[in-house]
Amino acid sequence: MGYLISETTKEEREKIVADSLGNIDANCDGCMAGLADMYQDYIDGRKELRQINMEFHARYIRDDDLPDKCGCGYQN
Repeated sequence: MGYLISETTKEEREKIVADSLGNIDANCDGCMAGLADMYQDYIDGRKELRQINMEFHARYIRDDDLPDKCGCGYQN
C-alpha cells in the first residue's frame, strides 16, 4: 500500500495517520490532538504527507541555514 493521496482512500489515510501517531484519543496534555489536526489536510486529500512535513520543518530553519535567503530588508 502506498501513502500518496492518489493511492489511498480517506479511510486508509485516517488509519495511516492514527497508526503513525499512536493512541491520539488518550492525550493527557492536548498536544497530540494538535498534532493530529496538522495532518487533516492529508486525510481530506488536500496535501501530501511530504508537503505537510516540509511545511512543519520549515518553521525551524534559521535564516543563516539558508545562504541564498536574504532578510526582510530592515536589518542592518
